[in-house]
Amino acid sequence: MSVLDSIVAGVKEDLAVREQATSMDALKQRAERLPGAQDAFQLLSMDAVAVIAEVKRSSPSKGELADISDPSSLATEYEAGGASVISVLTEQRRFNGSLADLDAVRGKVDIPVLRKDFIVTPYQVWEARAHGADMVLLIVAALEQMALESLVERVHSLGMCALVEVHDEHEVKRAVDAGAKIIGINARNLKTLEVDRDTFSRVSPTIPAGVLRVAESGIRDSHDVVEYARMGADAVLVGEALVKDKDPRQAVASMVAAGAHPALRSVRP
Repeated sequence: MSVLDSIVAGVKEDLAVREQATSMDALKQRAERLPGAQDAFQLLSMDAVAVIAEVKRSSPSKGELADISDPSSLATEYEAGGASVISVLTEQRRFNGSLADLDAVRGKVDIPVLRKDFIVTPYQVWEARAHGADMVLLIVAALEQMALESLVERVHSLGMCALVEVHDEHEVKRAVDAGAKIIGINARNLKTLEVDRDTFSRVSPTIPAGVLRVAESGIRDSHDVVEYARMGADAVLVGEALVKDKDPRQAVASMVAAGAHPALRSVRP
């Protein structure tokens, strides 16, 4: 069993517990009481390379990354540093996240919030909206094509944006066929957890014009932001480098400034 398969198996077990505790109807009623989702696509479409800053305690590849006792405080630091979107890990077993983290962040920041998890059912999409998410991560490698298409449609129908994650050219085609408007290229192989920094440059050219490109994994500093910008990234998703930094606000600000440098406008596709 691959790492991805193992994570998804655990996610399904935890999901079954939540489904017993909260019905789909209850989720829908909660979602209907909330303001509509923010338009993250528009924010990520700006001239500058946007920063999606992540609240992330642990990872399967690195173990514990940071002791985040107050995710809302970290998120407000990210927002103050100029992040366009806050990503919140809600997977429990490998990333030590929760929907409570999502609630805490949503209650403190004004910018869009991404629920980052291993989404495999419509129930989880409704969960995301019911807890205030504006974006939802969908991983092509974790889904059959019919399920992927159905989940993309469901995310969009609820007014949210789907960040559809791919790892190779074949998955790009699947994402596009499913209606993806924002595609994240993850440099980390979810089966081996190894990072290949050439993934973005290899895969990005196969993404059609009009679909936003997000670089994921292995982004260490502002220099990496510039490199991804030159390769055509519209946004970068950064977790580990920010949660381990003693000054996350300044770390985000440096990446935002790098992504907004006027010189990049002439080299980006």
